Amino acid sequence: MSEWSPSPHELERRRLRRQLRTRSVLIATVMTVVAFVVLTLGITGSPGWASVKEYFFSRDDAREALPAIWDAIWLNIKMFLVAEVFILIFAMLIAMARVSRSPWLVPLRLVAVVYTDVVRGIPTILLVYLLAFGMPALRLGGLPTSAFFWATVALIISYSAYVAEVFRSGIESVHPSQWASAEALGLSRGQCLRHVVIPQAVRRVVPPLLNDFVSLQKDTALASAAGVFEAVFVARDYGNYNFNYTPLVVVACFFIVLTVPLARATDWLSAKYRRRELAGVL
Repeated sequence: MSEWSPSPHELERRRLRRQLRTRSVLIATVMTVVAFVVLTLGITGSPGWASVKEYFFSRDDAREALPAIWDAIWLNIKMFLVAEVFILIFAMLIAMARVSRSPWLVPLRLVAVVYTDVVRGIPTILLVYLLAFGMPALRLGGLPTSAFFWATVALIISYSAYVAEVFRSGIESVHPSQWASAEALGLSRGQCLRHVVIPQAVRRVVPPLLNDFVSLQKDTALASAAGVFEAVFVARDYGNYNFNYTPLVVVACFFIVLTVPLARATDWLSAKYRRRELAGVL
């Protein structure tokens, strides 16, 4: 029995597809290069470019400020990692309270609704101001007075409301037949939620969750408003003292390096789940 081999028509179709792909890549590459060259020439040829280059792209100032920024950026990373853990826990509890149907939990459900509505209506930077300056002013015994602590708490409060809605949408997207099947097996509603619904919901909301954490990583810079010596505060302090704002560009580059991998992971997961869904449909 002879091995199968593609027909001449199939080989011709493959050759044509390769040509079209190569052509598309070449066109995209050329257009991208042309766009960047035009943009670069337009910026560097502007009348104020020399001044902008001096105050925002000074190599000497970047080199001088880099050690302090490098030390400070770890505070942003620490704030992000600490806040992320508590956000996931609190957001899941809030989402579970919102989807509960027990009459005994109606007060808790109302609190969860009010919490998400109110907190999402307050800009995060205002929460940072209110907690970082307001809570220490109360002089409550046993509570920390650190601006870093309260800025982190403000981020947790703010993002818990947003992430809770992401979790809730994931829970509500699970088909009712999953609930019915679990209940038919004798599981209570709480057991259905824990063992059947939440695992499915979490898998569905991973991409939007990563998007929220990309924003969280950037919003750690809001702690500078409360006087926390993180990267943005250090860069701004250098700029105010030396009248040069290159360190702000350096900090922006650090944040890009931190957030781009998360953004690419989000795109990869979204594509993976989309392929899985299409495979299920087909």
